[in-house]
Amino acid sequence: MASPVIPTYITVHLGRPNQPAENVTLPFTEYIKNVASSEIYPTWPENAIRANILAQISFALNRIYTEYYRSRGYDFDITNNTAIDQAFNKDGEVYSNISAIVDEIFNNYIVRRGRVEPLYAQFCDGYTTSCNGLSQWGSVTLANRGLSPIEILRYYYGDDISLVYNAPISDNTQSYPGTALRRGSFGDDVVTIKRELNRISQNYPAIPKIQYINGVFDLETENAVKKFQEIFNLSPDGIVGKATWYKIKQIFASVKRLSELTGEGLTISEVSRRYTRELSMGSQGEDVEALQYYLAFIGYFFPELPPIPITGFFGEFTRDAVFSFQNTYGLPVTGVVDANVFNRIEQVYNTVVSELPANYQSAIGEPYPGRFLVEGDRGESVRIIQGYLNKIGQNVEQIPVIEVDGVFGVRTKAAVIALQQYLGIEQTGAIGPVEWAEIITLGNNL
Repeated sequence: MASPVIPTYITVHLGRPNQPAENVTLPFTEYIKNVASSEIYPTWPENAIRANILAQISFALNRIYTEYYRSRGYDFDITNNTAIDQAFNKDGEVYSNISAIVDEIFNNYIVRRGRVEPLYAQFCDGYTTSCNGLSQWGSVTLANRGLSPIEILRYYYGDDISLVYNAPISDNTQSYPGTALRRGSFGDDVVTIKRELNRISQNYPAIPKIQYINGVFDLETENAVKKFQEIFNLSPDGIVGKATWYKIKQIFASVKRLSELTGEGLTISEVSRRYTRELSMGSQGEDVEALQYYLAFIGYFFPELPPIPITGFFGEFTRDAVFSFQNTYGLPVTGVVDANVFNRIEQVYNTVVSELPANYQSAIGEPYPGRFLVEGDRGESVRIIQGYLNKIGQNVEQIPVIEVDGVFGVRTKAAVIALQQYLGIEQTGAIGPVEWAEIITLGNNL
């Protein structure tokens, strides 16, 4: 799961989930104003109004963040049924003082300390119904005693809650990446799936644990996905398409009890980010190596890009290559690689790979095939890399010599791990752009 954001819009179902009824899509701020005006009175003390609005915001965000309804196949984010959600009257009156407060605090919400997800801030009126959460009329009493909004909330939800202020706003609230994940896929979405499957396996031990929580969709990830699909009556193809993605989301939220007041919660380490950091002069690490490989590969075909070494350090050579790329593709020439620039570089790289004639490969060395190679893969790309591994192994005793058969099996994986250890990079047993470039370069220099 990614870090929580405030959605620009929310879709409300005007009835119980299974009941045929109208869906209404409206700005999130207008939704909260309507809910607050339907649930509480504008004449209440301001601190009570603020406390209630914060609870209503958090409740709605929890439904959206956990994709409570969308993971179950519904096309809405929340209902207006007060037995399970909170009140919303499509044509209801909005009070001016409530509207002003919502405009001020709509992107603040409640969390438990050390947790990430918006609190499932359950509440009830405190007269006709009672619950484990906030009492709406009780909040009035506490406000009249002089308690602040956060003190009112802590009275009902515990001393370990705090507020997130000025959360970012985003149009995109659905988590499915849009493309099915399968063996050879890589990226933050793969990390998310691995973490969630491992947590689900605590409750469903038939699902095998995934050893390496990295961005590579390898054979053990595929096996875990297949077992998950078998358990939950999905086609066991080992591919995380939309149905499997949302089923994993649903079961993960269920075992973590994210939609409950006393849920287990998400720690910061369990949250993945779509874009980790900006790269510029002085940056270093594997993400810099990947950037350098992409730029070096593109540079084979576009002489405007100067040749650069793959060092993992963002120095002047890398900056100049970024300058050239930005100038060539009409981007602001800053020498800084933000998410937009990196995505454009990946897009150009993938286009070059897809259009490359097979008989042109020998003129430039072996081009990276455009996906991670992992255990279980077969084909010419595997055969090529096995040949290079053997050439290296004949000169470096730490690298075992293997059969060149085009099958990425246990022995090939062991050779890759040995090479990664020799190079001092993460030992995943998979061939990504960094490993591919290192192997080809090292093999050609021996």
